[in-house]
Amino acid sequence: MKPQVGEMAPDFTAMVVEGEKESEISLKSLRGEVVVLVFYPKDNTPGCTIQACSLRDGWDEIKMKARVFGVSADSVASHKKFISKWHLPYPLIADVDKSIATAFGVWVEKTMFGKKYMGMERSTFVIAGDGRIKAVLEKVSPLSHREKLWKLLG
Repeated sequence: MKPQVGEMAPDFTAMVVEGEKESEISLKSLRGEVVVLVFYPKDNTPGCTIQACSLRDGWDEIKMKARVFGVSADSVASHKKFISKWHLPYPLIADVDKSIATAFGVWVEKTMFGKKYMGMERSTFVIAGDGRIKAVLEKVSPLSHREKLWKLLG
């Protein structure tokens, strides 16, 4: 179940990749800042690349409003390649065990060509400095994501 606007965001600790560097991060350590968690299905897939590059292209404006993190179930090594290939200026969180996605209610059953499987729902959470959910963009299109996020960040 997804946390709703006004509720406390589930805390987590995970590996984060920024450029070639990797470190551990917790949501709690970011209190006092607006945090955006962009959950996406998979590194280097067409829709995810469109979304990631769109955020990259609007980065100068977005970075002034919030700390942005991409989140997928991909490994640290996969994230490093994705960042390097597309010159992504923001960090990616490796949710390999899917615990963050589960806590945020975005590890869901999906269907493709009639086949059911578990996967990451493309959703974005804006978290206020006090740790509460400020806004949620569910099942957002990679093409309109940046514009919708920008409006939310005001």
